[in-house]
Amino acid sequence: MFEALKNLFPGMSAQSAAALSDTALLSRWQRLQAAGRELELFVPAGAESLAGVVLFLHGHGEVLLSDNPVFTRLFQQHRLAVVCPSGRRSWWLDVVCEEFDPEVTPQQWLVQSLVPWIGATLQVEPPRIALLGVSMGGQGVLQLAYRQAMKFPVVAAISPAVDFHQLYGAGIPLDQMFPDAEAARQATVVLNLHPLQWPRYQYFCCDPADLEWYDGVSRLGMKLSSSGILHERDLLITGGGHTWEYFNRMAERALEHVVRGLGQV
Repeated sequence: MFEALKNLFPGMSAQSAAALSDTALLSRWQRLQAAGRELELFVPAGAESLAGVVLFLHGHGEVLLSDNPVFTRLFQQHRLAVVCPSGRRSWWLDVVCEEFDPEVTPQQWLVQSLVPWIGATLQVEPPRIALLGVSMGGQGVLQLAYRQAMKFPVVAAISPAVDFHQLYGAGIPLDQMFPDAEAARQATVVLNLHPLQWPRYQYFCCDPADLEWYDGVSRLGMKLSSSGILHERDLLITGGGHTWEYFNRMAERALEHVVRGLGQV
């Protein structure tokens, strides 16, 4: 299954894989140039077959996962390969962001370039590619899943920055992507839900202490419930606010959801 990766990831027995230290696991991350952009790739050790692939979208701070033992242990445990592309501060929208690319939108690149690369490299194609993201990337995976629900029926968002229009005028690329805050608000996921096209296995969570983003995530949950759209959400567990302390704390719940969803598609 991994012919294209043999030189990067030499074979290993399941027993040896189970005994890997965090240092050894983290060393399995590879930084590559693929589909025209930089990305990080993790393939679990000792897995004769993959349970699926996770496409991880990072937050506004552009922190990927190659230095994160909490997420990496879970990827190894669940036999998940992970692709973490660099999207700069683009908000992963279907809107041109000069910092990302002057012509191609982030969503266009993900669907038209990265997904085919994943298929050619890992021999896994939608719907066995699950979406996972934090903060900016959390709202990004929700945006993508709602626009491509058949391709991406499994999605998990940790602390999604749903109401990103609140940051308009802060001197970030968002200011060049939209003419005003109202135009940005119209692009938020809450205003772009489709009652008949939605990902079948969706999960999101947010710390009640996350003062900047909690209200938007709560409104999203209420709108989904009022529309009869099935989903799982956790807006009760607290600890860390909008930080990696909270992201790491919720990683296991998010990955359990991903694994259940991939097992049913």
